[in-house]
Amino acid sequence: MEALRQDDPRRFGRFTALARFHEGASAVRYVARDAATGEVVLVTAARPQLAAVPVFSRRFRAEARTAERLAGGWVSPPVDLGEEPEAPADGPEPLWTAAAYVPALPLAEAVAIAGPLPERALRILGAGIAEILSRVHASGSVLQGLAPGTVLLAADGPRLTAFGPLGAAASAEVGPGGQLSVRLGYLTPEQIEGKEVSAASDLFVLGLLLAYAATGTTPFTEGPAEEAARRIAEDEPELDAVPDPLRELIASCLAKDPAERPAAGTVAAELALEGAAGLARGGWLPERLAAAVTDQEARVLALEPPEDDTEPEAGPTEAAEAEAGAAESGPEETPEPEDARPEDPRTDGARPEDPRAVPEPQDARTAPEPEDARPLPAPPADASQTNASPAGTPPADASPVNAPASQAPTAAPASDGDIGEDRGTTRFLNTGPRPPQSDRPTTQLALPHELTAPPGAALVPAAHPMPPALPAAPGTPQQPQPQPQPQQHQQPSHTQGGPAPYPAAALPAGPAGPGGPGGGPMVSLPLPPAPAPAPDPGASRRTLLTIAAAAVGGLVVGGGSVAALGSGDTAAATDDKPAPKPRRTLPGQAPEPRWIYAHPASESSPLTTAVWQDKLLVVTSESQASAVDLRTGKRLWQRADGAKGQAALAAGDDLVFVASPTEFLWLSPKNGKVVHRVRYTEAFTDLPDLTVGRLAGSSGPVIWFTGSHTVTVKAPKPKKGKKKEKDKEVVQAHFFAYDIVQRKELWRTAVPAGRSPGTPAYRVVAERSADVLVRQDAVSLTAAEVKAAKGKGSVRSFDQKTGKLLWTKKYGAASLEAATTGDEDGALYAAVGKDLQAFEADTTKPLWRVEGSDGSWFGTPLIAGPLIHTTERSRLVGAVERESGRLVWRRSTEVPGIGNAPSLTLSSSEKTLIAADAIQVTVFAAADGERLWKFQDIGSADPKGATVSTPYRALTFGETVVVQRDRSFYAFPVA
Repeated sequence: MEALRQDDPRRFGRFTALARFHEGASAVRYVARDAATGEVVLVTAARPQLAAVPVFSRRFRAEARTAERLAGGWVSPPVDLGEEPEAPADGPEPLWTAAAYVPALPLAEAVAIAGPLPERALRILGAGIAEILSRVHASGSVLQGLAPGTVLLAADGPRLTAFGPLGAAASAEVGPGGQLSVRLGYLTPEQIEGKEVSAASDLFVLGLLLAYAATGTTPFTEGPAEEAARRIAEDEPELDAVPDPLRELIASCLAKDPAERPAAGTVAAELALEGAAGLARGGWLPERLAAAVTDQEARVLALEPPEDDTEPEAGPTEAAEAEAGAAESGPEETPEPEDARPEDPRTDGARPEDPRAVPEPQDARTAPEPEDARPLPAPPADASQTNASPAGTPPADASPVNAPASQAPTAAPASDGDIGEDRGTTRFLNTGPRPPQSDRPTTQLALPHELTAPPGAALVPAAHPMPPALPAAPGTPQQPQPQPQPQQHQQPSHTQGGPAPYPAAALPAGPAGPGGPGGGPMVSLPLPPAPAPAPDPGASRRTLLTIAAAAVGGLVVGGGSVAALGSGDTAAATDDKPAPKPRRTLPGQAPEPRWIYAHPASESSPLTTAVWQDKLLVVTSESQASAVDLRTGKRLWQRADGAKGQAALAAGDDLVFVASPTEFLWLSPKNGKVVHRVRYTEAFTDLPDLTVGRLAGSSGPVIWFTGSHTVTVKAPKPKKGKKKEKDKEVVQAHFFAYDIVQRKELWRTAVPAGRSPGTPAYRVVAERSADVLVRQDAVSLTAAEVKAAKGKGSVRSFDQKTGKLLWTKKYGAASLEAATTGDEDGALYAAVGKDLQAFEADTTKPLWRVEGSDGSWFGTPLIAGPLIHTTERSRLVGAVERESGRLVWRRSTEVPGIGNAPSLTLSSSEKTLIAADAIQVTVFAAADGERLWKFQDIGSADPKGATVSTPYRALTFGETVVVQRDRSFYAFPVA
């Protein structure tokens, strides 16, 4: 983090920039504050030169929307996505996003401060990132956003800040015709060979990151620079310094064959079975890093807008114009601090009217050092004794460009292994001399240090003057500002323990060969665009975002395809194109769906869904009921009479039963035609204006539900001399049993009315031969009932034949909201505090207890033969024996943090357990808890597409599970 530079923007919407946090190839991150609320955020602002390019702008916003859809856990939710201009304007448009500020250190900085991480911290780091990758891969997408600068270490766990190639780019450029290419810092064997990337590519990069965090260096860097690409593709990684318990796992991530790499979920489970959040409880950072994070937070809180800010309203557009003006006046010789430079090279010294410039190798630009930092090494024999090469002479390892250079670049002095102090800013933590800084450019694997671009290409900005120092935290001494020393012109040396500087010759050529439009010897990554702004919403919802590298592949779910962009063109995803070839399923990745159904955007969102006779998926909404063929995923019919209906049930073998707000309906499964209709006013004539509540449960042809109506109670005759009181309106409630095959009421029982409007919400928790056990939802209890309960929930028993209330009991300290279920054998299972406890239903005698996670509690368990499947708010799913409560297995869904307990569903064979929450669907083997696969629908790839927060639902039939999220339905095969 460093002070703002003169040409940095000062305003981003309602936020005022306070300091630079990190600089990358495509964007700069700033610490900023909302003056009105005091909210501190991290603003990611695209470089103005790139923001002006339509294809970059679309991709930048698409990656921002991906971050929004992945928000939660180890991904900070965006606070503001910036304002997208409605019409073109002169000059580059501001392009930025803002996310909540979390005190954290980039991984590269953390390793530089404290050296390699200990084993426990490595486990938490790897598990947290693997959990994010698992969510991304569950949707069929590839992240390509991992790098030492995009992974942050916060006090409670890791954070990821890049969600696509742009965020993790080592360099970005726009070639002729507007074709966008980026270069990633970490390459994989398949990318070097020109093959398509996949989810396994993210795992290779994760292995590189973990090896770097464990050793302070990256595998494959030792050896001749010109053989770097061959080492990545062929050699085995050097992992001797990796802790023994982690060596095999990291080696498997670095397997040359993508098919041999583990899935992200497997990595997360092996590193932290209880999840990264669980393992990180109580702190996880080494003392030195924890102090650095605390120090950073104190300094950020003390930051104020620069006093010399005379134009506070200047934004990114003005900054771009100022930078262009600076370029016209010629290059500036002021050296730049090493830790403030982005990892990719910059052009310098070129006038705006001259589209050509001599690229400056990054290794040739090094921060100046104070005189007392360390002695300057003697230059090598073949190095020039001056500070600059003769004008017009390019560096030896740079690709020639047919343009005269105003100045030749200089190179860094050889390193003696002592990194010393930060050179261009006041240090944020008084840590003394640092260990050798590995991954200094963080773009070390087979990437050229110079940026070779064709004439007319849009490049990242030139070097900036040294920024002023940031203020020290309150109570700490101010560090003196170091003065630059002359640089020696010599070849860069290899930092001990770090990556070697690879020359351009180490890389395969770009798409057009060396010197062609591909940008010279580099790996060019054409990016797929965001879809056109106004596609069919249904198709857009089922278009899953996929980023391709080295080659552009088709979308894996939902049909359609994507294409590279040029000249601002767009590529649409349509359903009339051939479906992609079935992909090979990776371990942990969801299988190919049998079909996908998108509920029409012209209709209201689904309210309820139900499987009818393993033949139909019946969906009700505010406007109608509709049916989808479970074999094909095609809609068969819709019926307006079923509007606002409750979940459909089977009324015998040939009718679909739906309870609407005013009547019971029996529909034909063939065409949805109403076969029978029973209005409540006709079926319950003695209960005028009956309001039917939510169905409490069903068994075979019998349904149970509550209902209420209002009656007028006459005031008693007043005593002599007294004024007559007014008549009262009183709500009366009943609990009903109804046979939907015979279409007749079986019984009704008067029960206490609930909270206004008066219908109590019941749920059948167990059906036994003689009675049904019922719980009332706490939200429908009256204030008097809540007070009388004293925080404890109760269960009611009703006679199966007559409906008579048999008893009401409380179970231990189970609360009013405690999840509860029971079985036919007379046992009741309830959440008591953080534990799950079993009771004898008739006597309330405790039977056994299963301990839960600290700070969590159990959701509604699911009974399956001899097992009870459990679910917790800490995202743990498991199984215990019904008889003894012995734990059989417990696994994390790998969704970080605390939320609602996942809802559980079993496949028809009871071999597969499906856990669904608001983040993803996780599928386990029911017997032993083996994680089988995960799925996440991250929503529309349209940058303007709506963000879906609706929880997932799972419905099973035969060997299929239908996963629903809002309007999208996916049918997956299961055992």
